[in-house]
Amino acid sequence: MENILVVDDEEHLLNLYEEELLEQGYQVKLAKNRTQALEIVNKEKINLVVLDIKLSGEENGLQILSLLKEKNKNLPVIINSAYPSYKINFQTWLADAYLVKSSNLVELKEKIKQLLRG
Repeated sequence: MENILVVDDEEHLLNLYEEELLEQGYQVKLAKNRTQALEIVNKEKINLVVLDIKLSGEENGLQILSLLKEKNKNLPVIINSAYPSYKINFQTWLADAYLVKSSNLVELKEKIKQLLRG
């Protein structure tokens, strides 16, 4: 069973993603910040990361993306942001996919399936 890490600072979104991804048969780990995300990645085998860019305070998903890819360049990462403008930021090119947040998770679930199939 694949482990998916979801990194987002919004509690209701973490709960929504967890519920939806559990229904799809995935194990789901949740993190609200860089510290939690890196702790999980260091302790457990994560197969894919869904990562928000704008996190609370000074936290930035692009920094987390860079750290994740340094640790494991083959780890699939999906940027899931409410801000389409970041798509043109060259730092997001490290990600395997860039999706604009939506309450409809069909596109996200399809992209996860696609990336996990390789």
